[in-house]
Amino acid sequence: QVQLVESGGGLVQPGGSLRLSCAASGIIDSTHTMSWYRRAPGKERELVAGISSGGRTSYTESVKGRFTISRDNAKKMVYLQMNSLKPEDTAVYYCNYRTWRDRTWREVWGQGTLVTVSS
Repeated sequence: QVQLVESGGGLVQPGGSLRLSCAASGIIDSTHTMSWYRRAPGKERELVAGISSGGRTSYTESVKGRFTISRDNAKKMVYLQMNSLKPEDTAVYYCNYRTWRDRTWREVWGQGTLVTVSS
């Protein structure tokens, strides 16, 4: 069973940067996707960025050019580098693991880390 633990959240001023980390443990499927989601106060959960086991990345439009998702397979780590942060980036950020196994999608979520962008 895969487990995920996020870290790196905190309070940052507008225009600042933060790097979120997601540590995975357990047996990782050879084909899977790691993603970052966020849930802002009063809003629905939103997919922010994803990276496949092959390294292909994708981003939601609002973070393109500002956020970068990356992974270190040897360390079982996924990162989200967030630059030029805006108040609207304030949210709880969740790491997600998703794989297709036994003819069904299987997902694991981390506990979340709070990012607050405010002056």
